[in-house]
Amino acid sequence: MSFVKLTASAIAIAAVSATAAAARDQVQVAGSSTVLPYASIVAEAFGENFDFPTPVVESGGSSAGLKRFCQGVGEEHTDVANASRKIRDKEIAACAENGVTDIIEVRIGYDGIVFASQLDGPAYNAFTPSDLFNALAPKVVVDGALVDNPYTQWADFNADLPAEDILAFIPGTKHGTREVFEEKVIAAGCEATGAFEAMMAAGMSEDDAEDACLAVATDGRAVDIDGDYTETLASIDANANGIGVFGLAFYENNTDKLKVATMSGVEPSTETISTGEYPVSRPLFFYVKKAHIGVIPGLKEYAEFFIADEIAGPDGPLAEYGLVSDPELAATQAAVAAEETMQ
Repeated sequence: MSFVKLTASAIAIAAVSATAAAARDQVQVAGSSTVLPYASIVAEAFGENFDFPTPVVESGGSSAGLKRFCQGVGEEHTDVANASRKIRDKEIAACAENGVTDIIEVRIGYDGIVFASQLDGPAYNAFTPSDLFNALAPKVVVDGALVDNPYTQWADFNADLPAEDILAFIPGTKHGTREVFEEKVIAAGCEATGAFEAMMAAGMSEDDAEDACLAVATDGRAVDIDGDYTETLASIDANANGIGVFGLAFYENNTDKLKVATMSGVEPSTETISTGEYPVSRPLFFYVKKAHIGVIPGLKEYAEFFIADEIAGPDGPLAEYGLVSDPELAATQAAVAAEETMQ
């Protein structure tokens, strides 16, 4: 993704020279694979617009990133942890044990995915997580028994859905939205239909049952899309009965081609996603080690830049990639400017 260089006046942040004395002059970031694309965009733009080196951004998952973050204070330790969930109490305790006591929590926005079909195709107005699980899982519960999935059409298990062959274009395993799709849709549907309980009753361990819940049929009903949303859109264009998974911003930019489905009776929008009313959404965060501000050059500037209106606002590059802008972004900006830590 290319960027037009932002001026200091445009983002209301002054680019400054790295003057703090430190052996390490690059901000180090690790954590959530969901936040990774956003952080990478910000790091690239930060390096282009400031006199600081481009931050080093690594993935590894929320838990791994927070574990590294909590290992201690000093230039050998990570400055920022990206997370697709709030930091847990046990992680805060682990941080404290290692001297990481002042943590700044930064909510960057919301991760929301929507389901949409061809504008002139069938309407999917009665989806629940159970429906997506019943449509796509290799094994489902029928009459109380866990069996090989017998369903071929949406109406086979929900009369309020179209009598159309099941065909879903879902985020591939390399895609940033796969995790929220699995967690908020497939896993939720597995539990709601009783499949998780049936797997446990059949002798599976809890971990194995959780893994089995996330399995997706490989018989053609589900098609992984590892590319961007334009690839999913092309697939929908070519398949009148198909349903695709998109970021909200992409859907809103293509309402002339797509119609959105409801989930559990809620239509996705910036408002319903940011309030959590729409079930396939969650807030995204990064955490900053306050003790490193003023020691690692550019750390605070990076944090402020990340949540600037021109970056994380509704018209910024992160929204174009799929981030749902936080309606309370101004409050977050003020908190970061004041270096407010978690209580």
